[in-house]
Amino acid sequence: MGHEGMRFGFEKLAQDGAARAGVIHTPRGDIRTPAFMPVGTAATVKAMMPESVRATGADILLGNTYHLMLRPGAERIDRLGGLHRFMNWERPILTDSGGFQVMSLAGLRKLTEQGVTFKSHIDGSKHELTPERSMEIQRLLGSDIVMCFDECPALPASDKAVAESMRLSMRWAARSKEAFGDRPGHALFGIMQGGVTPELREESAEALKAIGFDGYAVGGLAVGEGQEAMFGVLDYATGFLPEDRPRYLMGVGKPDDIVGAVKRGIDMMDCVLPSRSGRTGQVFTRHGVVNIKNARHQDDPRPLDEACTCPACRNYSRAYLHHVFRSQEIISSMLLTWHNLHYFQQIMGEMRAAIAEARFDAWEAAFHAGRAEGDIEPL
Repeated sequence: MGHEGMRFGFEKLAQDGAARAGVIHTPRGDIRTPAFMPVGTAATVKAMMPESVRATGADILLGNTYHLMLRPGAERIDRLGGLHRFMNWERPILTDSGGFQVMSLAGLRKLTEQGVTFKSHIDGSKHELTPERSMEIQRLLGSDIVMCFDECPALPASDKAVAESMRLSMRWAARSKEAFGDRPGHALFGIMQGGVTPELREESAEALKAIGFDGYAVGGLAVGEGQEAMFGVLDYATGFLPEDRPRYLMGVGKPDDIVGAVKRGIDMMDCVLPSRSGRTGQVFTRHGVVNIKNARHQDDPRPLDEACTCPACRNYSRAYLHHVFRSQEIISSMLLTWHNLHYFQQIMGEMRAAIAEARFDAWEAAFHAGRAEGDIEPL
């Protein structure tokens, strides 16, 4: 690991079955794994103050290269002291490469060996993203964990299309590594592609290992293939990756997705779900999903979850949360997002403890049993 505090490193502390608990060391602080990373798309976790996000237990946030390069611009953020100072989050930040957003958001994109040219979804201006430009943007942002620039094929696709796309991503991974250069204290992660085909996943993993990365992501899942197919890939895909590096499953997910991914050897995840759901009145609890907009909550004096210690549950009734949601009051997004992020981090903490004490299977059974019971009884 070199000079303490200078380098990036991963330490596996415990393993129970395939589930791992550990810590990622970075100069900006440790990340306890398994880790859930809230998404701060435009340099903010929507409806949350950074100190509130930290209070939920988050060790690291995610920022979006695509959104930040378009607005306010990577060069501007760099001039203002980098993304950490800009958004008042001094702990680690992971930035994605922009590849996924180009696929899903950009209009009229053109893909070549060199990279992707596209029109901004904001104002129609023309931009180019290449492995080299993605590395430059992420360097300007100052992120601690940088993702390779990859191409994300829309599924379903033919094996031939998935293979061609994966091989292009592997060539881009090599260019990303070269452009990233030597940046002590910052990490570069490669992204495994290959759809739902074991041979292509293995070929992708071998190509990435030959290049050599600080961590490895499993990409191209959580794009509509369904939980069963995703778990099917994770059953073998994590085994293709090095034991001594963190494994990151991109864009996952619902609580049961997260638990199933950790069970299969994943260390890091991110998803907009807890924050986006908070704004639409969907609340995750240990009893399952609660829709606060439903009329049955309007006279209910009880909290969302009597055992939860977040501010929404400690200080407010279901009746109040129902009222402010129906009235479209801003505090509704704030409280429900805080609760969801708190719950997701609570799951992560419980899993870390269960893995450390070799009781993950029992914890998982209790987790599913609690959700199967359903929401607390109507009054």
